Amino acid sequence: MTTGSSSQAAVKTTGSFGERLSGAMAAYGPLCVGIDPHRSLLDAWGLPVDASGLERFAMTCVDALAGQVAAVKPQSAFFEVFGARGVAVLERVLLELAAAGTLSILDVKRGDIGTTMAAYGEAFLGADAPAAADAITVSPFLGYESLRPALDLAERTGRGVFVLTLTSNPEGAAVQHAVRDGRSVAAAIVEGATRDNAAARQRQALGSVGLVIGATVGDAVADLGLQLVAANAPVLAPGVGAQGGTAAGLADVFGAARGQVLASSSREVLAAGPDPRALAGAARRLADSLRTD
Repeated sequence: MTTGSSSQAAVKTTGSFGERLSGAMAAYGPLCVGIDPHRSLLDAWGLPVDASGLERFAMTCVDALAGQVAAVKPQSAFFEVFGARGVAVLERVLLELAAAGTLSILDVKRGDIGTTMAAYGEAFLGADAPAAADAITVSPFLGYESLRPALDLAERTGRGVFVLTLTSNPEGAAVQHAVRDGRSVAAAIVEGATRDNAAARQRQALGSVGLVIGATVGDAVADLGLQLVAANAPVLAPGVGAQGGTAAGLADVFGAARGQVLASSSREVLAAGPDPRALAGAARRLADSLRTD
């Protein structure tokens, strides 16, 4: 059974993904907590590094976080490494988060072309998906329009996507900062999201095509001239907490778009486990520190 919250009744449960996310951020604070059951965390929690340990870890996180934060982000790779049993645990996580009314963002970073991209979309966003997420992360580096099958499917099913744009790993700049025809690759991605979020902007709602921009990218947002406010996109910002991102730093990085930012943290919260109450408390404290209202 998941832990409830008195704020849950205030959260919008219908409408587009962007509308539901906006409501959840207002109710719980702009925080997404990652479920990243890698070996060192399983060890730290005193759990075996196998599918049984994975299940205990993941379901403890669901029990602690559902109804407590705006969104939860399972990292698919840490489940897939355990094969079919790990994928079954991931599906259970997604289903239980949905049952609790907590938004899920599945971190899968899929990117391909044509029917393959369409199949990735159906697997995670489709109406008949075995355990659909509310949103997924996608990689646009085969070209933003290569994502079109998933973008269009998400719109039809009321789900969302977060498109990798500016990542904080040092290797990312070689691609994302590259300039062609006077604009950076990152700027072209933001322009694509701006077009796809135009209808939501007209009805004064947050768009459902989000951007992934690291919380620790420094001046890169301004240096590349990224028009985040105009994009009307939710911005998933990994790296808050243990990786060095702070509430003050988010204001410096995102400026006028700070209100669109959904900060993402994993280790900062997960280090409080395995006690569910301690996990929930760590998440609430971090979420409160990130509020801008």
